[in-house]
Formats: sequence, C-alpha cells, structure tokens
Amino acid sequence: MELTNNLSEKALYDYKIVKRAVTGDEQAYAELFKRYKDSVYFMILKMVNNRTDAEDLMFEAFEKAFSSLNYYSPQFAFSTWLFKIASNNTIDFIRKKKAKVVSLDKDDINPDDRGYINSVPADVLNPEEETIRKQRAEFMREKVAMLKGRYRKLIELRYFEEYSYEEIAQELSIPLGTVKAQLFRARELLLNILQNSEIARENERA
Repeated sequence: MELTNNLSEKALYDYKIVKRAVTGDEQAYAELFKRYKDSVYFMILKMVNNRTDAEDLMFEAFEKAFSSLNYYSPQFAFSTWLFKIASNNTIDFIRKKKAKVVSLDKDDINPDDRGYINSVPADVLNPEEETIRKQRAEFMREKVAMLKGRYRKLIELRYFEEYSYEEIAQELSIPLGTVKAQLFRARELLLNILQNSEIARENERA
C-alpha cells in the first residue's frame, strides 16, 4: 500500500485509518464506517429510491470494501474507492431486479421484446460456481450463528428466509420500527464479525 502525493488532507487522514484497519484495529473499521455510512447511504438512495434497499446495499458495500481492504491503493482517495464499490454493487442490484420483473412466459411477451428476453443470461451456475456459492453460504451461516438471540433471528428471517420487514414484525410480534432499528444493529454486529474473520484469515496467510 504505497502512498502517493496527490491525496488531499482528508484523504491522507483516511489513509492512516485504513492502515490501522489492515493491521486489525477494530476501532479503525468503526471509524471508517461512521465517517462514510451516511454519504454512501444517500448516494445509493438516489439510485434505488427505496430506503430499505438503500440500507441493505449500504451495508453490502462496506462488507465488500472491508473484505478487500488489502487491495485498496492510495493512488485514489479511500472515499472514491468506497463509492465506486457501492455504485457498482448498486448497479448490479438494479440490473438483477429489472431482470426478475421481466416475465419469461413467451406468450405474454411482445414479439419485439423476445430478442431481449432470449439474451438474458441463464441463472444457472457451473459446478465450480455452485461450490463457491455453497461455501460462502456456509461461511455466512457460521458467522450469523455467532450473533446472540434476537439479532441472529432477525438476520436469518431477513436474509435467509427473505422475509419483508412487515413479515418479520408479525412473526416476532414486535413493532415495525423496532424491527428496523434492531436489524440495523444486527447488521452492524455482523459486519464486525465479518471484519474480524477477514483479519484472522489474512493473519493465517501471512
């Protein structure tokens, strides 16, 4: 992680925090999250126009950035790198969402649109990709299992069972506002667990 001379004072400060995070400083991760969570969230919100999706995508962006922190190059400001990750992740989300709403029943498709439908890649994984997917799923379930009580249940319902916020509120007999607040906290805790797991793996490889 070689420093260049084209960084602003703010970017240099971020760079120092990133260096601490790479060495395993949990407070550094927390500080980066605190500094940019609002700006990342509102950037995504402008793209998806949905608060729930924006919140989910914001956490995904930080998870991806923190798990790839060793690949960050200070040739660019950390904020630029983070926003690029968040933007690309959101664009992928939008593309997948658009693909899902397209009916694949050819009898219901305008003939002029069939070329587009036929060009949509099949959502089928090859054996290697399927193995990787299963490994990641098992990894995530292991980490979620480390959460306590209600937080673990919230994550499982939201991401494994794909419940809506309203369905979770009904399932757990708690107010909708409580679901959103506790799920926000649950994801913060899970993010900390994922950060520590990545640090541990990097130390093993060192």
